[in-house]
Amino acid sequence: MTHESRLTAEVRRLLGERRSAALATIDPQGDPHVSMVPVAVEPSSGRLVLLVSGLAAHTGHMKHHARVSLLITDHEREREPVHALSRLTINGEAHFAAREGAEFPALQSAYLRRFPEAEPIAQLPDFRYVGVYVRSVRQVAGFGAARNINPEDFQRLLQSL
Repeated sequence: MTHESRLTAEVRRLLGERRSAALATIDPQGDPHVSMVPVAVEPSSGRLVLLVSGLAAHTGHMKHHARVSLLITDHEREREPVHALSRLTINGEAHFAAREGAEFPALQSAYLRRFPEAEPIAQLPDFRYVGVYVRSVRQVAGFGAARNINPEDFQRLLQSL
């Protein structure tokens, strides 16, 4: 059995427990925009998966500029400092999956496995799956516990979920 570090176990816990993220996109004028999105993991490719509406501002932003950032944070606990919250910042590139494309079934399956209640909206014509290819990861696991995670190592971790 391979030993897993405390920090890696914390990444695994966050990704398993937290089902939403703050999504940062860049609008056509170059300004940042942040919204909340549900997020799933597609383990075979090691990508994060979003389901977005064509009506959402962030969808248009990602079509204009594929670079995105996701922030996944632990929940606040009473009497614990918010500065010490465990969190992951994941920078990546968003790719829209075509309904007829080869990657569509895997993204759809991963997303609906985590969010089965989303199946009716996922079938609406203006909703699209987005696979986020990870480019860099920064983990903060509390005071004095921060590190960059190699994207290949992070992808392997996603593949093991």
